[in-house]
Amino acid sequence: MNNLVSKKPIVLLIADDDEDDREMTLEALKENFILNDVRFVGDGVELLDYLFRRGSYRDPSSSPKPGLILLDLNMPRMDGREALQQIKTHPELRKIPVIILTTSQAEEDILRSYDLGVNCFITKPVTFRDFIEVTKSLGNYWFEIVQIPTISD
Repeated sequence: MNNLVSKKPIVLLIADDDEDDREMTLEALKENFILNDVRFVGDGVELLDYLFRRGSYRDPSSSPKPGLILLDLNMPRMDGREALQQIKTHPELRKIPVIILTTSQAEEDILRSYDLGVNCFITKPVTFRDFIEVTKSLGNYWFEIVQIPTISD
């Protein structure tokens, strides 16, 4: 059994509007023993509200700063591209690593995401087994190998 429990208490914030994808992501993380504090938002507006502590995310104890963001591109109200642009142009928020996790395989989405400052672009695997493998790699890399900056509250 390969235990990938994070050595650091990193909050993982996932922005995805698809409830099935959210559940699959959480299940895949659990399958790989990635037991970090996982939070969800449903679109780019909610993501920015969370990050800027607006509205229902005002309280730091119920919405701690994330150490890592998984971001879907295609969401209602504000998509991941727009949210990414705002995150990566903000002096504090741009330090938070952002991983695009999307169904898109479009070259233009890949190029634009990297131009906007994304740290990693991953196309969501079709099968759950493949998704488990992707989350295993993500967990190993982002929670075991990489040094993630601490973002103060």
